Amino acid sequence: MLKIITLGDPLLRKKSVVVPDIDGNIKRLAEEMIAAMNEAKGVGLAAVQVGELLRMFVTRVPKDGARVFINPDILETSIEQDLLEEGCLSIPGLNADVERPQSVRIQAWNEKGRPFTFTAEDFLARVIQHEYDHLNGTLFIDRLGVKKRERLLTAYEDVPV
Repeated sequence: MLKIITLGDPLLRKKSVVVPDIDGNIKRLAEEMIAAMNEAKGVGLAAVQVGELLRMFVTRVPKDGARVFINPDILETSIEQDLLEEGCLSIPGLNADVERPQSVRIQAWNEKGRPFTFTAEDFLARVIQHEYDHLNGTLFIDRLGVKKRERLLTAYEDVPV
């Protein structure tokens, strides 16, 4: 089982690199990421969160099957925004309200090497944006105001492990 890295690991702040070839290793990584995400009861997981600095992530939200996004590009986001609570498998136990566009149009490749363009709305759109941020070294806490982020991180660091 893949190990999910947590806040403080410098890899989480690095920009992921393009997957050069979608081969058996990438397909296996996608399968292992889905298994790790399910085991952790998450709805999304980026490769960097399991120590692989690759531009790929997986999602599985209620009423939707597992999806694999390799070398994704967000083409468009909606003007309409939603403020909803988010958490992260790499920052366990820390949740905060984050404002994000309600819908997103994304282009990527699946684990079979087939390109696709997809429009997601509501919760799946949020998960896609959250995981896409990971590919650029951005965490959901970076989208909070400075004071709120500092307050949450102080409380998080005070929690005994």
